[in-house]
Amino acid sequence: MNRIKTCLVLISLIIISGCKPSVKTKNEFYIVGQMKDVMWKGKLGPSIQLDTIKNTQGLYGLGPVSYLSGELLINDGQTYVSRVTSDSTMSVEKNNTISAPFFVYSNVKDWKIVDLPLEIQSIVQLQNFITDNSKDLKKPFTFKLKGKVSKATIHIQNLPKGSKVSSPKEAHQGQVNYKIFDEDCTIVGFYSENHQGIFTHHDSYLHMHLITDDEQKMGHLDDVKFEKIQLYLPKN
Repeated sequence: MNRIKTCLVLISLIIISGCKPSVKTKNEFYIVGQMKDVMWKGKLGPSIQLDTIKNTQGLYGLGPVSYLSGELLINDGQTYVSRVTSDSTMSVEKNNTISAPFFVYSNVKDWKIVDLPLEIQSIVQLQNFITDNSKDLKKPFTFKLKGKVSKATIHIQNLPKGSKVSSPKEAHQGQVNYKIFDEDCTIVGFYSENHQGIFTHHDSYLHMHLITDDEQKMGHLDDVKFEKIQLYLPKN
């Protein structure tokens, strides 16, 4: 009798497990190296080779080029490298055979799209808006914005070769700022309330890189005024 009961229980468990809906894999999130080690300890050399990232489906990432010689962005699986060519010009190329001293990246499967309110007109306001609208999200996470900016300031690291770094001031030697006006663009960002000095600056929850739709300009986003833009937040 006990054997019959055991068999019935096993059959029931098999039927129940077979009826369960499939569970989606959560968005994958990776951090390599630390911003503070680059800025304060001068760890400028490679911590990751980007071509070793095997899963490029829905892949997003950002960081500086090793030895702070440029900026890196992965936008939906495509890797971009920007470098300073002059005080007013830059080069942007597609190239994943490149390395970074610190890098944050993730694979995002699905997005929830929100129209960014017109009153959001600064990075601080954007951060507050994302904080208020991401309470149900597992953190840290990737986000992006797509649309038009009326103006923005981006920078590219351009540390002179052979430089030694032991402070943020020294790390930003050679940095060049670029102004952008009335451009359609994509901004890829990473949000965390607990990774300041790791992949965000000490006074921010955000790290963002902007690339224009014509792929002629790309860099770290320092300042922005939005015109008409949509915010993409990941679905858990």
